[in-house]
Amino acid sequence: MYNRTIQLILVAGAILFSLPVFSLPAGAQVYYGGVKSPEKTKAADAAKGTLKYDPHDLSGIWLHASRPADLPKLPGVGDAHGSQLMGGAMPPPLTMWGLAAFSANKPSLETAWVSRRTIPSQGNDPVGNCDPLGYPRDLERSEVEMVQTPDKILMILTGAGYAVGYRPIWTDGRTIPDDVDPRWDGWAVGHWEGDSLVVDSKNFDDRAWLDGNGWPHSDQMKLHEVYSHPDATTLSLVMTIDDPKTYTQPWVGNKQMFRLDLPKGLTILDQEFCVSSEEQEFNRGVRNLAGGDLEHARPTK
Repeated sequence: MYNRTIQLILVAGAILFSLPVFSLPAGAQVYYGGVKSPEKTKAADAAKGTLKYDPHDLSGIWLHASRPADLPKLPGVGDAHGSQLMGGAMPPPLTMWGLAAFSANKPSLETAWVSRRTIPSQGNDPVGNCDPLGYPRDLERSEVEMVQTPDKILMILTGAGYAVGYRPIWTDGRTIPDDVDPRWDGWAVGHWEGDSLVVDSKNFDDRAWLDGNGWPHSDQMKLHEVYSHPDATTLSLVMTIDDPKTYTQPWVGNKQMFRLDLPKGLTILDQEFCVSSEEQEFNRGVRNLAGGDLEHARPTK
């Protein structure tokens, strides 16, 4: 995925110069998630004094707060290491089907092991075609907004310049039928056990990868998540992947921590879309040329 920062700056500048000059009232000031500024820091400090704590209120934008700086490595496998997605927890052994699927995935992002990375034009990471990341991969590095209603929690995931994901978690007591069509983010239902939100998901589309290293999953995968909210600005998550077709035992993740991005209510997510037409143009004009794939590169004039 190429960096669109310069493009965004130029577009934003053009828009600003084309708009009439006006000032927002203080109450309408907004801040982007994950972005630090003196103004936002001041507003965040002021918000802490009025923030109310409800262990069952997960609403707001949550940022990763527990990324392992150096993930533990698998002995004897070069630079192989655990997944950021699972908090650095090592994956269990693969089944024969899982090993074949893992070998067939050819990642190229920096989150992959160096020993597995390939030239983007020769890789097959779904993000190269703007396919949805799927859950739980779109949690890997995204900012996450939780929007709560009486019957569901909607997760909005955006970040790393890839895509925007929307994942509803139904909390109205329904169950998931076995015959529903698979979805990129699966089908999720949740319930409260004390002050913890327990979420169970299944019926995932197996075209998605679990993370940027290309760990696979099958359509038999079931995902179990436990969210805890011990104070107003802290959220923890423990994930367990149970996919007997792919892994010989459940993959239990380490605890992941998130912090609430303040000021709550005035902080918004940036809009990031992977635009297929732009991505394919980049592939033809840059990626395929850099990888020596002249057959699928843009014709030179």
